[in-house]
Amino acid sequence: MTDAGNFAYSLRDVMVVFADGALARVAETIDTELTVSRIFLVSTPGRADVVAELRATMGDRVAGSFAGGRLHVPTTVVADALALVRASGADCIMAIGGGSAIGLGKALVKETGHPLVAVPSTYSGSEMTDIWGVTDGTRKVTGRDPRVAPRLVVYDPALTHTMPASVTGPSGMNAIAHAVEALYSIAVSPVASLLAAEGMRRLATALPLLADQPGDRGARSEAMLGAHLCGRALDMTSMGLHHKLCHVLGGILGLPHALTHAVVLPYVTAYNAAAAPGAMATIANVLGASNAVRGLCELNRRLNITQTLTDLGMRPGDVDRVVEEAMKMSYPNPSPVTADGVRSILGQAMRGDRPG
Repeated sequence: MTDAGNFAYSLRDVMVVFADGALARVAETIDTELTVSRIFLVSTPGRADVVAELRATMGDRVAGSFAGGRLHVPTTVVADALALVRASGADCIMAIGGGSAIGLGKALVKETGHPLVAVPSTYSGSEMTDIWGVTDGTRKVTGRDPRVAPRLVVYDPALTHTMPASVTGPSGMNAIAHAVEALYSIAVSPVASLLAAEGMRRLATALPLLADQPGDRGARSEAMLGAHLCGRALDMTSMGLHHKLCHVLGGILGLPHALTHAVVLPYVTAYNAAAAPGAMATIANVLGASNAVRGLCELNRRLNITQTLTDLGMRPGDVDRVVEEAMKMSYPNPSPVTADGVRSILGQAMRGDRPG
């Protein structure tokens, strides 16, 4: 038996409900868990239909709605939604959708102090963290604040049943990125490691099934549970170079969030491999691969995620700007973060080189 070592972690006051059909009972769940009366709904345009359905079923409990959430949460969008929230008299925010919608909900809660209800419809994992982020112009600003974390999270796997494979794979790899960084975080604990490994295992099993059969409901539930566990693991630990670099790429270049995570993940993992052998062994074991980097690459290929950063829109002239912005930030990472190291990662990911 090995020594458990020394560790510490905290748990927030959050209620999690996971069930098919949970969205239909969300009003009753809110009444059970929160003392609120008027709810403001936010989403992206792609989930406007769900917002309309909730407005119809919840009646005058809905104070207003905003379906204009956008990728990377621009501050201009936050300002537009905030004006509507304040005019509505709402005392609760409900965000329905992926990371863009939940990120907007967090930004609104940060300004208003209202409790946040999160109803995720992708595998972003944002609903389980106190991490917020907004984009001001071309700069993405992120932080951690327990006040923005959802007080109630309602998982209804039925919301993911129509997600196409082209969205499912990258979204799932985004969740796996949470687990990878949690495993080599300086704040890792045995509890976070268990959550990260189990979340990754469930996703690595479910995502290939969904690549072939997007309507597999059992795999949908498994993937959503896996994403929940990965998000919980990240919340208990800290972000490193991978997340920070993806945030910079999103803020400066507007690259698609989940696909950027999927493309960059094997390269940053290779960069950190020698400094985090225990995490690498866990990842390789969970993925059934000879090493962690190869396992991540193989999973990307299995999910038809073959894009390079060049495919996503990055150009050689963008490299210096991205490196400069990444080096402005301070964050813990297993391997020291250097300008040359970041430049190497970006070059490999733009060319699609074999990582490592």
